[in-house]
Amino acid sequence: MTVAPDLVREFTVAVFVVNRGQVLLLFHPKLGMWLPPGGHIESGELPDEAAVREVLEETGVPVRLVGEPPLEVEYPRQLVRPAGVQLEDIAPGHQHIDLVYFAEPLDEDCAVSEECVRRDRAGWYSPSELEALGANEEIRAWVARAVGRIPRPHDGGQASE
Repeated sequence: MTVAPDLVREFTVAVFVVNRGQVLLLFHPKLGMWLPPGGHIESGELPDEAAVREVLEETGVPVRLVGEPPLEVEYPRQLVRPAGVQLEDIAPGHQHIDLVYFAEPLDEDCAVSEECVRRDRAGWYSPSELEALGANEEIRAWVARAVGRIPRPHDGGQASE
């Protein structure tokens, strides 16, 4: 397969943050849709650093990434494995290689930053609320997977349904 010489591919992250069976989503005015926090991986930045940074910048919520257990080796350093990797067509000749992560807030009692709440562009939503929000099939599928993967604190460590 040959790649067009003018094709631009950029690495990005998307982070589905789960707390008590709900997921943190932002309304993206330009796209007119609800999305998880995320954005571009900056030059020299590790993907998991970008994931944590993007959530904090966009929502004010500090998070811990949740992933497969790393290899128990001293070297090389093990990074958090993304839950998925997908290729998104952004515009003709422009694609994002999107690393999808799952995370949980460092503080279970956290709330999105006041700035986000004032703008009414961020909130915690249960999977059952997503259709009414107009979330697309892809977002609903990732939310279901993330909520199923991260246990609720009061469920004795059992994953949410």
